[in-house]
Amino acid sequence: MRLALAQIGIEGGDVDGNVGRAVDALGRAADRGADLAVLPEVFNVGYFAFDSYARRAEPLDGPTLSRIAEVAREREMGVVAGSVVEDLATTAGGPAEEGLANTTVVLDRAGERRAVYRKRHLFGYGSREADLLVAGESLPTVEFEGFTVGATTCYDLRFPELYRELVEAGATLVCVPSAWPYPRVEHWQLLPRTRAVENLLYVAAANGSGAFEDATLVGRSAAYDPWGTTLAGSDEDPALVVADVDPDQVAAVREEFPALADRQSA
Repeated sequence: MRLALAQIGIEGGDVDGNVGRAVDALGRAADRGADLAVLPEVFNVGYFAFDSYARRAEPLDGPTLSRIAEVAREREMGVVAGSVVEDLATTAGGPAEEGLANTTVVLDRAGERRAVYRKRHLFGYGSREADLLVAGESLPTVEFEGFTVGATTCYDLRFPELYRELVEAGATLVCVPSAWPYPRVEHWQLLPRTRAVENLLYVAAANGSGAFEDATLVGRSAAYDPWGTTLAGSDEDPALVVADVDPDQVAAVREEFPALADRQSA
């Protein structure tokens, strides 16, 4: 399977421009033969544009995800569309609560919604996310091209128990839409790789590019295999990171090095 990480340039509050750049990147991913493309965290509004969250929040069938679903359908490519600021009160069939969520949607080749993940761990350190948003509870997976695909979001990388939950659910590929800022470059390069190594699965970490009033994103999107090998990566500028991944390698690595089978309960 060919995987593409769309590290787009993101401007705070510029929804039309950001979505346009996402659509363009998805088109380029499809032209390069991508089967599955991953977008960054809050790619439409911009993660650090907190004052725009309430005004720019949308339901799951709102204009942003509808446009991305259209591209997925037209190009017959799966998309991890994530994330967006979701208005929970206006999402049909969504959680029976009000508020906003940091929500990632997994779309199949027909543009159909296959999984919805609302960020579990909300960031509070130098961020207003924890004050503005509601944390999610579910942790879905979806079958795609021989992989069992899960999604987490940015700060979730710091919570290894979440990835163990995904392993228990059979995950072999975890996509991580992110908006990781300076100065924590080393953390961004360490944590996705560590999650791949300790869980013996692929991790696809898609970051954004760009500067906000109080933060600059580090970029450096990368795909890691179950050994923790970097398959492809980027610098801080807008880029399309493409890597070929093999679902059979996960089983082979877990058979050769059966660390997961050696776990002991507390």
